[in-house]
Amino acid sequence: MKTRYRAANSGHRYCIEIGGAGAPLVLLHGFSGSAATWRAVSERLADCCQCFAIDLLGHGRSDAPADAIHYRMEFVAADIIDLLDELALTRPNLLGYSMGGRLALFLALHYPGRFGAFVLESASPGLADDGARAERRRRDNRLAEMIEKDGVASFVAAWERLSLWSTQTAAQIRAQRSQRLANRPRGLANSLRGMGTGAQPNLWHQLPNLTAPTCLFVGERDQKFRRTNRLMAVAMPQSSLSIIPAAGHNTHLENPGAFCQTLRTFLQRL
Repeated sequence: MKTRYRAANSGHRYCIEIGGAGAPLVLLHGFSGSAATWRAVSERLADCCQCFAIDLLGHGRSDAPADAIHYRMEFVAADIIDLLDELALTRPNLLGYSMGGRLALFLALHYPGRFGAFVLESASPGLADDGARAERRRRDNRLAEMIEKDGVASFVAAWERLSLWSTQTAAQIRAQRSQRLANRPRGLANSLRGMGTGAQPNLWHQLPNLTAPTCLFVGERDQKFRRTNRLMAVAMPQSSLSIIPAAGHNTHLENPGAFCQTLRTFLQRL
């Protein structure tokens, strides 16, 4: 696994982990994660994919600018396109998990010609209701303030108790702790303000425009996202829905064998 740093036209520097050989696959992690979350996936796919796992803005070893405007989805998406140019990647496949999946969907809809196929793991097109989106934005802003006030360790302790992770074993939760603790308060807080679910544009009405091959991954035990992804699959003309057994929200962590086999099968059929 090689580590490279590349700067976007915005001036923001991103850390990228590169490994494997074969068709290029860009990987985007979830909130409070980092490129490290993909290492086991990259190792399993090393014979068929060259993986480019990016620390998103405010996370891991990438820059964490002070102004939250830089974290808005349209600006981070533009940075990702600049990184593709820096890496000479013309039409890589794109995989995003959770927050990274929401960003991947934005990229799919706004830069469709820059990618081959898309894999969206536990993703969503945002909130369609204006009131629900405003309430979520208030919640995200309160969490951002808490992170800045109390620090990352306090945030991680609270984050690990969310019901979203109730399907994970204690060992799986511990495996992510060091990644989460390595983040900076400013980066996490501004990521919530700029690219949280409350700040994300509503993409539901654009889903029929996504005509590239797209596979939606969702955990068997993640009832909320199973409902959301079924609706997404109906709206997207070239999509398929893969339900990963014995897994909740983070399918690549909770059942890596089934996740990687399903991913490999999808990519081989392109």
